[in-house]
Amino acid sequence: MFEALLSGYFTALSLILAIGAQNAFVLRQGLRREYVGLVVAICAISDALLITLGVAGFGAMSRAAPWALPVMKWGGVAFLVVYGALRFRAAMQGGEALVPSAAAKVSRGKVVSTVLLLTWANPHVYLDTVVLLGSVSAQHDGHRLAFGIAAAAGSFSFFSALGFGARFLAPVFAKPRAWVVLEISVGLVMWAIALSLAFS
Repeated sequence: MFEALLSGYFTALSLILAIGAQNAFVLRQGLRREYVGLVVAICAISDALLITLGVAGFGAMSRAAPWALPVMKWGGVAFLVVYGALRFRAAMQGGEALVPSAAAKVSRGKVVSTVLLLTWANPHVYLDTVVLLGSVSAQHDGHRLAFGIAAAAGSFSFFSALGFGARFLAPVFAKPRAWVVLEISVGLVMWAIALSLAFS
């Protein structure tokens, strides 16, 4: 069981460690200090649900309905392209508009809808948490529950560290230019992921 716990925790960490659309949004909210706990909770709970589906055998069900993956793929590409463009537009508005103390606070509903879309409209999330983690969990037959719990814990610890740890970068992002660089970087990440999805 201990091996299943370790495998679940570190496999989940390795899959979500790379900066992606969801992680970039969590980082941005952490820097702005807007609804950080809510964003972290949504990401962690969403991952836990997807991991549960994977461990319970959703990977086999997705193979039985192959039409679902193309729909998720192109829906994800479209969303990432639009969200990336919004980040470039924010950068063009100037750094002063992006400093947390000066920027208009985004509504809770908009933050929730954005993080839900970045999570559930991203095909990589399903491939990583559902299909891949589901496949790895099969190697721990008899301890798949322990694997799933550890994987969910890995996801929760990562998003908590990313969201609440972002405040330690606040001195760097006190300068408007740093926010411009961040927004451009996030936009490039979104478009890079969209391209990789489109041509995968």
